[in-house]
Amino acid sequence: MQGAGIMHTCNMAGFRVRAAEPGDCEEIIRMIQELAEFEKLPDQVKNTAEGLCRDGFEESSPLFRCLVMESEDDEKRAAGPRLVGYALSFFVYSTWEGRSLHLEDLYIRPQYRGGGLGSKLFAAVAESCLALGCARLQLSVLDWNHPAISFYRSRGARDLSAEEGWRLYRFLPEDLRRITGSADPSV
Repeated sequence: MQGAGIMHTCNMAGFRVRAAEPGDCEEIIRMIQELAEFEKLPDQVKNTAEGLCRDGFEESSPLFRCLVMESEDDEKRAAGPRLVGYALSFFVYSTWEGRSLHLEDLYIRPQYRGGGLGSKLFAAVAESCLALGCARLQLSVLDWNHPAISFYRSRGARDLSAEEGWRLYRFLPEDLRRITGSADPSV
Protein backbone atom coordinates (compact mmCIF):
# COMPACT_ATOMS: atom_id res chain seq x y z
CA MET A 1 0.00 0.00 0.00
CA GLN A 2 1.25 3.36 -0.97
CA GLY A 3 3.29 4.98 1.75
CA ALA A 4 1.93 2.80 4.53
CA GLY A 5 4.92 0.53 4.98
CA ILE A 6 2.54 -2.43 5.22
CA MET A 7 3.41 -5.44 3.10
CA HIS A 8 1.19 -8.47 2.84
CA THR A 9 2.91 -11.66 1.82
CA CYS A 10 0.04 -14.09 1.58
CA ASN A 11 1.34 -17.07 -0.37
CA MET A 12 -1.34 -19.48 -1.47
CA ALA A 13 -0.54 -22.06 -4.12
CA GLY A 14 1.63 -19.71 -6.16
CA PHE A 15 -0.24 -16.48 -5.42
CA ARG A 16 0.66 -13.58 -3.19
CA VAL A 17 -0.96 -10.35 -2.03
CA ARG A 18 1.10 -7.19 -2.25
CA ALA A 19 0.69 -3.44 -2.43
CA ALA A 20 -0.17 -2.19 -5.90
CA GLU A 21 2.49 -0.28 -7.81
CA PRO A 22 2.14 2.32 -10.57
CA GLY A 23 2.98 -0.29 -13.22
CA ASP A 24 -0.10 -2.29 -12.17
CA CYS A 25 -2.61 0.40 -13.17
CA GLU A 26 -3.23 -0.92 -16.71
CA GLU A 27 -4.18 -4.36 -15.37
CA ILE A 28 -6.18 -2.91 -12.49
CA ILE A 29 -8.26 -0.76 -14.86
CA ARG A 30 -8.93 -3.87 -16.99
CA MET A 31 -10.19 -5.67 -13.88
CA ILE A 32 -12.31 -2.63 -12.96
CA GLN A 33 -13.91 -2.88 -16.41
CA GLU A 34 -14.46 -6.64 -15.91
CA LEU A 35 -16.16 -5.91 -12.59
CA ALA A 36 -18.35 -3.23 -14.20
CA GLU A 37 -19.43 -5.72 -16.87
CA PHE A 38 -20.31 -8.26 -14.17
CA GLU A 39 -22.32 -5.58 -12.34
CA LYS A 40 -24.15 -4.82 -15.61
CA LEU A 41 -22.74 -1.27 -15.68
CA PRO A 42 -20.00 -1.45 -18.35
CA ASP A 43 -20.57 2.12 -19.56
CA GLN A 44 -20.12 3.59 -16.07
CA VAL A 45 -16.32 3.27 -15.97
CA LYS A 46 -14.90 6.71 -16.75
CA ASN A 47 -11.55 6.29 -14.98
CA THR A 48 -8.34 5.42 -16.81
CA ALA A 49 -5.03 3.79 -15.95
CA GLU A 50 -3.53 7.29 -15.99
CA GLY A 51 -6.17 8.50 -13.53
CA LEU A 52 -5.48 5.56 -11.22
CA CYS A 53 -1.75 6.22 -11.38
CA ARG A 54 -2.20 9.94 -10.66
CA ASP A 55 -4.69 9.47 -7.82
CA GLY A 56 -3.00 6.51 -6.16
CA PHE A 57 0.69 7.09 -6.69
CA GLU A 58 1.48 10.63 -7.77
CA GLU A 59 -0.56 12.61 -5.23
CA SER A 60 1.27 13.66 -2.06
CA SER A 61 -1.65 12.12 -0.16
CA PRO A 62 -2.88 9.19 -2.30
CA LEU A 63 -6.64 9.11 -2.71
CA PHE A 64 -6.87 5.32 -2.47
CA ARG A 65 -5.01 2.24 -1.32
CA CYS A 66 -4.84 -0.88 -3.42
CA LEU A 67 -3.74 -4.44 -2.81
CA VAL A 68 -3.28 -6.84 -5.71
CA MET A 69 -3.13 -10.61 -5.87
CA GLU A 70 -0.59 -11.85 -8.34
CA SER A 71 0.54 -15.17 -9.68
CA GLU A 72 4.08 -16.10 -8.71
CA ASP A 73 4.08 -19.12 -11.02
CA ASP A 74 5.75 -18.46 -14.38
CA GLU A 75 3.55 -21.10 -16.08
CA LYS A 76 0.39 -19.43 -14.77
CA ARG A 77 1.71 -16.04 -15.88
CA ALA A 78 2.31 -17.36 -19.39
CA ALA A 79 -1.23 -18.76 -19.54
CA GLY A 80 -3.02 -15.70 -18.21
CA PRO A 81 -2.77 -12.31 -16.53
CA ARG A 82 -0.13 -11.66 -13.89
CA LEU A 83 -2.67 -9.98 -11.61
CA VAL A 84 -5.66 -12.12 -10.74
CA GLY A 85 -7.42 -9.75 -8.34
CA TYR A 86 -7.38 -6.45 -6.50
CA ALA A 87 -8.88 -4.73 -3.49
CA LEU A 88 -9.22 -0.95 -3.64
CA SER A 89 -10.05 1.06 -0.52
CA PHE A 90 -9.88 4.58 0.82
CA PHE A 91 -10.19 6.36 4.15
CA VAL A 92 -13.49 7.73 5.38
CA TYR A 93 -14.04 9.46 8.66
CA SER A 94 -16.66 8.88 11.33
CA THR A 95 -17.21 11.78 13.71
CA TRP A 96 -18.26 9.20 16.31
CA GLU A 97 -15.45 6.68 15.86
CA GLY A 98 -12.69 8.33 13.84
CA ARG A 99 -10.71 6.80 10.98
CA SER A 100 -12.42 4.08 8.95
CA LEU A 101 -11.75 2.31 5.68
CA HIS A 102 -14.20 1.96 2.80
CA LEU A 103 -13.65 -1.05 0.55
CA GLU A 104 -14.71 0.10 -2.89
CA ASP A 105 -13.87 -3.09 -4.81
CA LEU A 106 -12.77 -6.61 -4.02
CA TYR A 107 -12.39 -8.52 -7.26
CA ILE A 108 -10.97 -11.88 -8.28
CA ARG A 109 -11.02 -12.78 -11.96
CA PRO A 110 -13.66 -15.48 -12.64
CA GLN A 111 -11.22 -18.21 -13.67
CA TYR A 112 -9.45 -17.90 -10.28
CA ARG A 113 -12.54 -17.98 -8.04
CA GLY A 114 -13.47 -20.81 -5.74
CA GLY A 115 -9.99 -21.57 -4.42
CA GLY A 116 -9.92 -19.20 -1.46
CA LEU A 117 -8.07 -16.34 -3.16
CA GLY A 118 -10.89 -13.87 -2.44
CA SER A 119 -10.83 -14.87 1.23
CA LYS A 120 -7.08 -14.32 1.39
CA LEU A 121 -7.34 -10.95 -0.33
CA PHE A 122 -10.15 -9.90 2.00
CA ALA A 123 -8.13 -11.05 5.03
CA ALA A 124 -5.26 -8.83 3.81
CA VAL A 125 -7.68 -5.87 3.63
CA ALA A 126 -8.88 -6.65 7.18
CA GLU A 127 -5.28 -6.90 8.41
CA SER A 128 -4.50 -3.56 6.80
CA CYS A 129 -7.59 -1.94 8.32
CA LEU A 130 -6.54 -3.06 11.79
CA ALA A 131 -2.89 -2.07 11.26
CA LEU A 132 -4.01 1.42 10.20
CA GLY A 133 -5.98 1.83 13.42
CA CYS A 134 -9.36 2.02 11.71
CA ALA A 135 -12.53 1.81 13.77
CA ARG A 136 -14.35 -0.12 11.05
CA LEU A 137 -14.37 -1.38 7.49
CA GLN A 138 -17.39 -0.55 5.38
CA LEU A 139 -18.49 -1.49 1.87
CA SER A 140 -21.49 -1.58 -0.45
CA VAL A 141 -22.87 -4.60 -2.28
CA LEU A 142 -25.49 -4.65 -5.02
CA ASP A 143 -28.71 -6.18 -3.67
CA TRP A 144 -28.79 -8.87 -6.37
CA ASN A 145 -25.18 -10.01 -5.83
CA HIS A 146 -26.04 -12.90 -3.52
CA PRO A 147 -22.60 -14.57 -3.67
CA ALA A 148 -20.95 -11.34 -2.46
CA ILE A 149 -23.61 -10.81 0.21
CA SER A 150 -23.05 -14.38 1.46
CA PHE A 151 -19.27 -13.92 1.35
CA TYR A 152 -19.35 -10.81 3.53
CA ARG A 153 -22.11 -12.02 5.87
CA SER A 154 -20.21 -15.26 6.51
CA ARG A 155 -17.37 -13.08 7.75
CA GLY A 156 -19.55 -11.06 10.11
CA ALA A 157 -20.68 -8.12 7.97
CA ARG A 158 -23.65 -6.18 9.29
CA ASP A 159 -26.24 -4.96 6.80
CA LEU A 160 -26.92 -1.43 8.02
CA SER A 161 -29.84 -0.90 5.64
CA ALA A 162 -31.65 -3.88 7.15
CA GLU A 163 -30.55 -3.68 10.77
CA GLU A 164 -30.08 -0.03 11.61
CA GLY A 165 -32.21 1.84 9.10
CA TRP A 166 -29.34 3.63 7.36
CA ARG A 167 -29.62 4.51 3.67
CA LEU A 168 -26.80 5.31 1.29
CA TYR A 169 -27.31 8.30 -1.00
CA ARG A 170 -25.26 9.70 -3.86
CA PHE A 171 -25.12 13.11 -5.52
CA LEU A 172 -23.85 13.37 -9.09
CA PRO A 173 -22.18 16.48 -10.55
CA GLU A 174 -25.43 17.71 -12.14
CA ASP A 175 -27.10 17.49 -8.72
CA LEU A 176 -24.26 19.42 -7.11
CA ARG A 177 -24.43 22.11 -9.80
CA ARG A 178 -28.19 22.44 -9.25
CA ILE A 179 -27.64 22.74 -5.48
CA THR A 180 -24.96 25.40 -5.88
CA GLY A 181 -26.83 27.21 -8.64
CA SER A 182 -23.88 26.78 -10.97
CA ALA A 183 -24.47 26.07 -14.65
CA ASP A 184 -20.71 25.85 -15.24
CA PRO A 185 -19.80 22.12 -15.65
CA SER A 186 -16.23 22.82 -14.47
CA VAL A 187 -17.49 23.85 -11.00
